[in-house]
Amino acid sequence: MTVPAPTSTPPDRTPSRDDDGTTPCPVCHQSFAPVGRQTYCSTACRKTAFRRRHQQPGPVVTIPKVRRRREITVYECPDCGDRLLGEQRCETCGTFARRIGIGGACPNCDGPVAISDLLDQAVVTITNK
Repeated sequence: MTVPAPTSTPPDRTPSRDDDGTTPCPVCHQSFAPVGRQTYCSTACRKTAFRRRHQQPGPVVTIPKVRRRREITVYECPDCGDRLLGEQRCETCGTFARRIGIGGACPNCDGPVAISDLLDQAVVTITNK
């Protein structure tokens, strides 16, 4: 059995930097044949790239500090009926309270009030589409 003689390395299929190959435009991604050191396919793409590089930064977006949901949740004790804000265990009877919903302290009486208590149930309707 004869082994074929090794041939020379296969020709490189990619064009070298000196060849007239095509290159994609960094703005519109359209292939074009560059002339000299041309980077963009047209004057419009060149100007668009300049505007993108020199545009003013947008307004700084500030994200509010993370607030734990338990701090704003209203709970109600199933045994004594006391309402608690941010506390899951009833102080008077020591049992775990059940969650009513998100809420806060009432501005008049300073007692815990859930948002669902403030909203009229007839006004809030959930429709399934």
